[in-house]
Amino acid sequence: MEQKKFLIVVDMQKDFIDGSLGTGEAQAIVPAVCARIRECKEAGYTVIATLDTHEENYMETREGKHLPVPHCIKNTEGWRIRPEVMDALGKDALLVEKPTFGSVRLPQIIRDRSGEDGPEAIELLGLCTDICVVSNAMLLKAAFPETDFTVHADCCAGVTPQKHEAALETMRSCQISVI
Repeated sequence: MEQKKFLIVVDMQKDFIDGSLGTGEAQAIVPAVCARIRECKEAGYTVIATLDTHEENYMETREGKHLPVPHCIKNTEGWRIRPEVMDALGKDALLVEKPTFGSVRLPQIIRDRSGEDGPEAIELLGLCTDICVVSNAMLLKAAFPETDFTVHADCCAGVTPQKHEAALETMRSCQISVI
């Protein structure tokens, strides 16, 4: 069955919320994220969650050399989606592992589920606004230029509040609605 509306839940993992790269702002959005996931599921959206996924050799990678904080190492506690977010997603959640900021697989996954005409709407929320949320938004916007895009500012948090705001402004500049 073709789906036309999608919610992309970006990297709501322990390490980004209250783990090695966690922040108070990230912790604060968890209830709103869970509520929005449930609203979208009730409205018939296809919900896809991404997982930042690194291997044990993270510190030897290009990213590890620029961000020398091990995080989201596959199958560790920090890699897992927070339990209350996973509960909102449900057991049948579509989870997409990605080894870097944006998932190059997401456009094809959405195209396969939305049919030839593509999606009607794509919403994004999650962590971190200024890295993975904006990266996925830009990849998807390039793949689906005629689709309505929305980012939920109150369901996102950046590395800092200033970077969060800068990323939101960047997305507004690229014709993505920020609510």
